[in-house]
Amino acid sequence: MKLNAKGRYAVTAMLDVALHGEEGPVALASIAERQGISRSYLEQLFSRLRRAGLVDSVRGPGGGYCLARDVPEISIAEVIAAVDESVDATRCGGRENCQDNQPCLTHGLWEGLGREIERYLGRVSLADVLRQQRVREVAQRQNVKFAEHHGFPARPVMEGQEAVL
Repeated sequence: MKLNAKGRYAVTAMLDVALHGEEGPVALASIAERQGISRSYLEQLFSRLRRAGLVDSVRGPGGGYCLARDVPEISIAEVIAAVDESVDATRCGGRENCQDNQPCLTHGLWEGLGREIERYLGRVSLADVLRQQRVREVAQRQNVKFAEHHGFPARPVMEGQEAVL
């Protein structure tokens, strides 16, 4: 699979914004701390996510990023595509030059797998991922750690979000 860190980090960051965005714009520094992703890398990703119309930026004190559309309307495939990432299971990166500058025996198999993965990710929204119990548990753990580090009480995950999802 060729879904590398860029796509994974973009999805993780978008989920973080979805989880924390009801309080207002989410600062990249907060996402970086909660998710363990460098702020400079997040700046690159959010520049692309903004150009793709998935997030809006708010400048100034209390600024950050918020989702440009409702959580159920943003697919995981859109997020991955926004950061110029593709899901490719072929050995050749889809160039059909896997063996002696020609497709190999299994090129079509791996190409088909990549298409199926893209279709699947196109049907999964941020809301679908946020509904998963394990995701909520991880987010709660992250919130507790973040709150303890900053000396304020942790808020429950997904509080008031059922209407959004």
